Amino acid sequence: MSVQQALRKTSILGIAGLVAASGRVAPVVAQPAVRDGAPTPAACEALGFPAAGRADRERLAGRAYAPPPPLPVPSAQKSAPRADAARVEELAVFGSSVRPSPMPFPQRPAETERYPSAQANPIRQVAQEPVSTFSVDVDTASYANARRFLNDGRRPPADAVRVEEMVNYFDYGYPKPTDRAQPFRPFVAVTPSPWSQDRQVVHIGLQGYDTPRAQQPPLNLVFLVDTSGSMWSEDRLPLAIKSLNLLVDQLRPQDRVAIVAYAGSAGAVLAPTDGRNRLKVRCALGSLQAGGSTAGGQGLTLAYDLARQNFAKDAVNRVILLTDGDFNVGVADPAKLKDLVAERRKDGIYLSVYGFGRGNYNDVMMQTLAQNGNGTAAYIDSLNEARKLLRDDFSSSLFPIADDVKIQVEFNPAAVSEYRLIGYETRMLAREDFNNDQVDAGEVGSKASVTALYEITPVGARPSSDPLRYRSARPQAAPGAARELAYLKIRYKLPGQPASRLIERPIGPGDAYASVAAAPEATRWALAVAGFGQLLRNDPRIGPGFGWSEVTRLAQGARGDDPFGLRAEFVQLTRAAAGAAPMSD
Repeated sequence: MSVQQALRKTSILGIAGLVAASGRVAPVVAQPAVRDGAPTPAACEALGFPAAGRADRERLAGRAYAPPPPLPVPSAQKSAPRADAARVEELAVFGSSVRPSPMPFPQRPAETERYPSAQANPIRQVAQEPVSTFSVDVDTASYANARRFLNDGRRPPADAVRVEEMVNYFDYGYPKPTDRAQPFRPFVAVTPSPWSQDRQVVHIGLQGYDTPRAQQPPLNLVFLVDTSGSMWSEDRLPLAIKSLNLLVDQLRPQDRVAIVAYAGSAGAVLAPTDGRNRLKVRCALGSLQAGGSTAGGQGLTLAYDLARQNFAKDAVNRVILLTDGDFNVGVADPAKLKDLVAERRKDGIYLSVYGFGRGNYNDVMMQTLAQNGNGTAAYIDSLNEARKLLRDDFSSSLFPIADDVKIQVEFNPAAVSEYRLIGYETRMLAREDFNNDQVDAGEVGSKASVTALYEITPVGARPSSDPLRYRSARPQAAPGAARELAYLKIRYKLPGQPASRLIERPIGPGDAYASVAAAPEATRWALAVAGFGQLLRNDPRIGPGFGWSEVTRLAQGARGDDPFGLRAEFVQLTRAAAGAAPMSD
């Protein structure tokens, strides 16, 4: 059989034969037109994907639930993972032959959700620590997850709230950059703090370059789908499949997708398939069923192997993981998985993570994987959220414009006595890391924006702590910088380049506004969202005169243009939070 004939085979075993014949996955033969449409049972049967056992699931729906037993792992898979073609062939064969049988619908799992424990950033004394450095974060998982809790009538756990992810959920309409080589245009505003008397907030925004669709590179994607028993419910695997179909809508002929599923054992469900064969991708997704335990480590290994075999230097090479994060078979230690994804990141293969479900959602695992895989972490609680992430924000989710993006702010001790960074607790860097190009930092996608807020205490205002008795003299600013509040630096790498570039500018009186009401709409909205997040975290630095009604009023006055209703939804969430039960209840 020729390589071309092997590629035309639609069975799952096609990938194994292809690897055995050629040692690598060859390019897909171009088809004259895009083949797409509804993945009907007849169409999918013709492509080699049997319809999922709907009748069996309906028949079993009324039975009492018994936890499904783990799927048997073939002996060949019990050996240590090998990053070569034979390993991919082996897993493809066994994975396609071990298919979970339809399981009864289980009861909702017990509450075992896990979140990173991160204390809010402390107040820093400028005289002692004038420089703040952090890695940017464009993740949005915390906002969508908190929304899920509030829609259920409860406030989220404090550890589930990452203020920067809430703030970065929204588009702020910052001025757009016009040069791909300098993909950020900084925005700065300074305004009185709405929640703390005599303090100010420094609002820093970065708008990313919008790469035209025609100039976006090809995609080499591997969908890694959790099909374990915990993914049975409608808000998990069925929603994940619907979400991926939205991404399939965006595929171009030059893009490629493979699918790996894991449950008890990992297996290739779809060989790398180009964007002309969308129907085949949809049928492969429709064939997935939940059942068994969760061999997430094996799935990651196979997904990376597939991505590496189809690696193209001029393409976006990425694994997209969809899971509730509940790994319980194989490599499940976050530290070991962190090492795996960090190593693959160095090879140019990034990892993005999309979380689903409730009750056993493992946010610790999701954050570990995404932060070390140079990808984004998002939470999908509805099909509307999937549309936002994988349709409306398609470019920012998949096409990077800058890697290792870091922000550093040096505060002027002659003008500022204290500061605190609101959020970014898990993204803090040492001062010396800013100029070290070997230190990993955040990735930013096309058209994405980044927002950061510092609360500062101006010199002359009452500080949080008593002044030092034995301080020799008040610090002086450098000549010519006496009126500056701070100095902003942004360091980034263009994709694929080893050396970083620098953007810098002072923050001075020209950036200041006399009142919150006079500040730009973007600043007022960012303050509303940041106040919302801090209240959810029970932050003790929020003054007693600032509560849920103040957040609602501030947000109402800054809604502006809201074409998708995201800001209107936020206003409703502020009202829901006011009446929601604390998590402890």
